[in-house]
Amino acid sequence: MEKIEKDKYRFGLIGKNISYSFSRGYFTHKFSELGLKQYSYENFDLEQIDNFKDLIEQNSDIKGFNVTIPYKEQIMPLLSKIDKEAQAIGAVNTIKIVGNQTVGYNTDVYGFQKSIEPYIKEHHKKALILGTGGASKAVAFVLNKLGITPKFVSRNPNKDQLNYTDLSKEVLLDHTVIVNCTPLGTYPNITDKPDIPYRYISKQHLLFDLIYNPEKTAFLLTGEREGGEICNGAKMLKFQAEKSWEIWNL
Repeated sequence: MEKIEKDKYRFGLIGKNISYSFSRGYFTHKFSELGLKQYSYENFDLEQIDNFKDLIEQNSDIKGFNVTIPYKEQIMPLLSKIDKEAQAIGAVNTIKIVGNQTVGYNTDVYGFQKSIEPYIKEHHKKALILGTGGASKAVAFVLNKLGITPKFVSRNPNKDQLNYTDLSKEVLLDHTVIVNCTPLGTYPNITDKPDIPYRYISKQHLLFDLIYNPEKTAFLLTGEREGGEICNGAKMLKFQAEKSWEIWNL
């Protein structure tokens, strides 16, 4: 009797130096819990984003991707279509394969909003976003939706952004939400943290770090010592991962 092979459903993460990835462990566990034996999730560590086309051509059984640092913006010109919200944000972190087309979405917005919203208080009117990469764009999009005015902080700022040297006492007191979108403090470099004047952090401040490993980064630990409320990126990742799963199964 001829053996019938079941369809395989492959998913993966596109990024650079991503052996630490949350996504592979999360989805591998999810597939196991759901009994989805034909489903798999793997890391695709690309030296440069141009390798994406070869990846697609050589792996026709892949159904979807997540995208992480540093390719959330660079991936966009290589896609067949981009969801309106992702286009407005200017970053893609989820790709669905539909036939021979690649469709880009942004689930960071959903994940960040769901995870920060419970912490937002009436006095949170302005925010500092540390870093200007793809994730920071989703963060700014959400803060604007929540009625919080964001300001980007960069080591190489443009005319609308602040330099870290601009972060005076007045600036810190005026911006009571601070979101770290840089990789500083990620394991194993756990003593690293953004160069901000932490002494001006108060109990009015909320510090949110997109990093999830370690659970409390040096950024969060220092802010907490000064009296600020803190939150890491673990819940955001779970929320955005579930949103990716929903998109792939639409």
